Amino acid sequence: MYEIEFTPDSIKDLRWFTKRDRKQIMAALESRLSHEPTVETRNRKRLRPNRLAEWELRWGGFRIFFDVKEEDRLINIIAVGYKEGSRLFIRGKEYEL
Repeated sequence: MYEIEFTPDSIKDLRWFTKRDRKQIMAALESRLSHEPTVETRNRKRLRPNRLAEWELRWGGFRIFFDVKEEDRLINIIAVGYKEGSRLFIRGKEYEL
C-alpha cells in the first residue's frame, strides 16, 4: 500500500470544497490510489509534461493531481480541483495546465 501525503496548497484546495465533497474526494483517494497508483485506467492517467503534476485522477467532476515516488511508496497530492465543461478550476479560479 502507498502512503498519501498532501501539500499545503492541496489542503487549501480541499478546504474550498463542502464537507460532503471532501468526503467523496477522500474516499476516491483511498479506493483509487492506495494500490497501483501508476497503472493507467479509464479515470487515472499520466499527464503530458506540465507545471502542476505528473498524474490525474478523475472522480466525477473532481480532478485530483498527484505525483508518485515509487521507491518510497508515497503519493503526493499536489492539487484538487473540478471541471466545468473543458475548463479546470482550482479554488474557484480557472487554471490552465
